[in-house]
Amino acid sequence: MDIVILPTAAHAERLTARLVADRVKAKPDLVLGCATGRTMEGIYDALVTVADAEGVDFGGVRTFNLDEYVGIAPDDERSYRHYMERYLFSRLGMDRANTHVPNGVAPDLAAEAVAYEASIRAAGGIDLQLLGLGSNGHIGFNEPLSGFRSRTRVQPLAPHTREQNAAMFGGDPDAVPTTAITMGVGTILEAREAVLVVTGEHKAEILARTVEGPISALVTGTALQLHARCHVIADEAAASQLSLSDYYRDAVRHQPEWRAYLDTLD
Repeated sequence: MDIVILPTAAHAERLTARLVADRVKAKPDLVLGCATGRTMEGIYDALVTVADAEGVDFGGVRTFNLDEYVGIAPDDERSYRHYMERYLFSRLGMDRANTHVPNGVAPDLAAEAVAYEASIRAAGGIDLQLLGLGSNGHIGFNEPLSGFRSRTRVQPLAPHTREQNAAMFGGDPDAVPTTAITMGVGTILEAREAVLVVTGEHKAEILARTVEGPISALVTGTALQLHARCHVIADEAAASQLSLSDYYRDAVRHQPEWRAYLDTLD
């Protein structure tokens, strides 16, 4: 696990966008695992800026989103399909046939989950998975006690998660669906490369538990400690409770790839 600590959230967003753009340049048919949320909005804005400035073609990129609310149709403004259209797909001219978001209104949700896993396998697996970190340490909608070998499935949402996501539902936690269909922890861990982006002081405690605490199903993000190629990109505020932050900074400076990326942010 690499832990890259940057001055601000904007730096973290730009670095993540730079990494994604470079992976697409190297592999035009990249399979990209997409996440949603406020952190991702800044990343997608930065990615569009890089793609436009450098002519990066996303026409062949294939995407798989982490999750979707059960009971929310794709054309609903509160759906993650709508979110992706707004923040990424429409802005990069992506082929919609190459974009995949779980169907939260499928008549058979269990069958939808199985089919989603099959689609990921048929694409050759996920090359690069983008991740945010929930306030309780969840990745995707894998709430506490999700198994580390879990696959795409319907997952009940914790009350705290529904409170955190209420803004899209008129500020009413009771209006947030009680379940979602989500990639499993095991599915996420099979990505060849993963990037966890965490910003803001409000995420400092859970980030420290995720990367420095014991591996536990109570904090599903700790499963990323087991990933062969996981990068954590955090701003100073989110990294403020890391006990080994000086070591992480030094380790990154001695890796040529990261040093090259950091030089582009100066």
